[in-house]
Amino acid sequence: MSLGEQIEVWIRRLNDTIVDRPRRVIVAFLVLTAVFTGGMALVSTDTEATDSFTDGLDEQEALDAVNEEFEDPFEPEGESTQIIHSGSNVLTKEALVRDLRVLEEVESRDDLRVASANGPATVVAQRIDPSATTAAEQRRAIESTSATRVRQIVRELSENPRFSGALATDFNPTSASASASITVVSHDVPAGFSDDDLQQVQTEIRSIAADQPGEITAFGTGVTNAETANVIGDSLTIVMPVVVLLLLLFLAVAYRDPIDLSLGLLSLLMTVIWTFGFLGFSGIPFNQQMISVPVLLLAVGVDFGIHIINRYREEAVAGYEATEAMREANNQLMIAFVIVTVTTVFGFGANVISDLTPIRNMGIASGIGIIFTFLIFGLFLPAAKLEVDKLREKYNVPEFNSAPISSEDSAIGKILTFPAQVSKYAPVAFIIVLLVTGGMAAVYGSGVDTSFETEDFLPPEEQPDYVTGLPEPFAPSEYTVTETINLLEDRFSTNQDQSVKLYVEGNFEEGHALAALDDPNDDASGALAVGDGGSAQPTSIVTVIQSHAEQDPEFAELVARNDIDNDGIPDRNLDRIYDELFASSAGERAEQYLTPDRRSAQVDYAIDSSASQSEAAVDARAFAEDFRFETTATGQLVVFDAVTDIIFDSAIQGLIIAMGLTGIFLIIAYAVLEGKPLLGIVNLFPILIAIAFLLGTMRFLGMSLNALTATILSISIGLGIAYSVHATHRFIDEFNAGSDAQESMIITLSGTGGALLGSMLTTSLGTGALALAITPVLGDFGLLMAISVVYSFVFTIIALPPAVLLWERYHTTLLWLPIPTLG
Repeated sequence: MSLGEQIEVWIRRLNDTIVDRPRRVIVAFLVLTAVFTGGMALVSTDTEATDSFTDGLDEQEALDAVNEEFEDPFEPEGESTQIIHSGSNVLTKEALVRDLRVLEEVESRDDLRVASANGPATVVAQRIDPSATTAAEQRRAIESTSATRVRQIVRELSENPRFSGALATDFNPTSASASASITVVSHDVPAGFSDDDLQQVQTEIRSIAADQPGEITAFGTGVTNAETANVIGDSLTIVMPVVVLLLLLFLAVAYRDPIDLSLGLLSLLMTVIWTFGFLGFSGIPFNQQMISVPVLLLAVGVDFGIHIINRYREEAVAGYEATEAMREANNQLMIAFVIVTVTTVFGFGANVISDLTPIRNMGIASGIGIIFTFLIFGLFLPAAKLEVDKLREKYNVPEFNSAPISSEDSAIGKILTFPAQVSKYAPVAFIIVLLVTGGMAAVYGSGVDTSFETEDFLPPEEQPDYVTGLPEPFAPSEYTVTETINLLEDRFSTNQDQSVKLYVEGNFEEGHALAALDDPNDDASGALAVGDGGSAQPTSIVTVIQSHAEQDPEFAELVARNDIDNDGIPDRNLDRIYDELFASSAGERAEQYLTPDRRSAQVDYAIDSSASQSEAAVDARAFAEDFRFETTATGQLVVFDAVTDIIFDSAIQGLIIAMGLTGIFLIIAYAVLEGKPLLGIVNLFPILIAIAFLLGTMRFLGMSLNALTATILSISIGLGIAYSVHATHRFIDEFNAGSDAQESMIITLSGTGGALLGSMLTTSLGTGALALAITPVLGDFGLLMAISVVYSFVFTIIALPPAVLLWERYHTTLLWLPIPTLG
């Protein structure tokens, strides 16, 4: 007995179990559902939008080291919250009092754990009354001072870095005005203080700030994580009801029977429960990317459900009684389901090769979820459908409509079979046209951009009307993070996209150390060549030494005595120079660029504002190689560029792996089962054309491969191949029954084509509902997923018939060649 025959025997036995013992199957699946329901309670939520993407990167580790080792005098130690005040002038007496009223209420709350607070209002108040240490005392100090005196103090403080550094870049000492200020509240947190605790503290402070007149808000990691968590909840609340409503609508049209509709929905619900239970038991966190997983699983489940019910009805219409109709339908569909499941797992699971944890986790969850979908729809649904129909017959419950979706004589059937009828006249020409247009789309689409931005994971500053107008309980939360980030970037020197950092490790007490930091700067290239004659513009321990020497003659003399080559950079006795520098008024600034043990330094470089992220990052990495010490390019721009490179690599590798494994599996499967290996290539052909057009569409619409859409290529193969597999498998059944390729394809598209059409409508609109999600990354993914499904269906209908006709010519010509099967 050949391997193919053994597989067919095994499938028949499995189907016999389903058909002959449906109640046992139903009970077993309900018990497993109860078990997985327990796992749902263990699901955790990952609210750190970008951190999970950058974990483990060399550039991120260097940036972490910079943040940990170099002190910024304006950044407090431990946890802190920023209170941001914006307006026409935040330095008026009234505005400063409002800041202090917020601080006063925050300080009065023991649960907010305030250790200290520093901002323009506190500095002004302490200049008025140095003994005023609490916010209440500081408020009274300013209230008792005239507005004229307050303006005078603001002018006097203009040279104080702790004052001016907390003001917007438009700070004008003459008019004593600024459009925004930042007050930093430091928190005294105990051991074990969690991220959830920080979220609670910062969201409470934000509520207190919002109660004051004027534009005052709180910002920090806790606020960002809280809003990210709300994004996940709000997106699910908005998207899932729409998905369910669309499923109800189209499944009602596809099934046209409320009992069958209920069985389909129950199976979908079980699929989601099993998948979420798996996430809980496995410890994989649920994040924004994971919102797409249940939608994808519902899409595949709908496809399976429509096919099993539709084929069962075809057999029932042909005269089989319920048990034999289900046995016949399942015997025909089980192999197709197995092929679809394996190829879909290849498509979805190809993302596990990604070096980015969130994408890898999404690949694992979706791959396991597809296996669950197969088990539930391939085993449970047929058993439940059969048992329900037996009860219907027993109690004389009528069926509302048991006809299949389409037939050869129906209007839908005629439309679906039109490509098959036309392609018989010139199949070669059809194939050539498809290859040329697909190739052009692929070449055009190869220029699609790749991106990774924090904004992808955050809600837009202004929500569309259909979101803001939603009633409770669907109304979204209030989001302020994006608006705050934009304000910080617009009004403060916080835009990290205009600079890169070099993290340099070595012994900086060696005589050549400072020269080694400075030597490469005269010959910078690309984005770093922003100075005269193509030189770089660094800020480092060297520039701090030179700046302090200009202000302190005694220190300047020390530097000059140890500057052997008279270039302004000391070459010996560096340990003494550092000691003098760190003990001086420039000590706090020096600590930003050199560690106390003199073993590592950071250098900030300005970059050309016209340079792209990729150009700046490439130039920074190349520049780092010119340093004698071990040097790593880092900074947010470089880290995000590294993630972008990995996203692109993951997308291409995932596509190649999904395509390669799917092609190899289909060739082997059709060789083993049917002795027709080339049908594997025929099966893959429509999906490759669909992927090419999808890439072209992405570029045409201005969409990029980002943290989620990068998975679309391999997922499109996994989801789209189902259309081609179902059509090809039905074609084989008809072809083996004695029909020629043309007639077999017409029968296929008029019967299975109707199920494919119903599946396409529900899947495309279901996945397209993600476009309603709060964040852009999910919206783009949903739209592209819907487009991908439509392309997969359309090209299955258009490209499969001519490919099958060419295959028949080849197959008929070489019939005299023995095609081995594995036995």
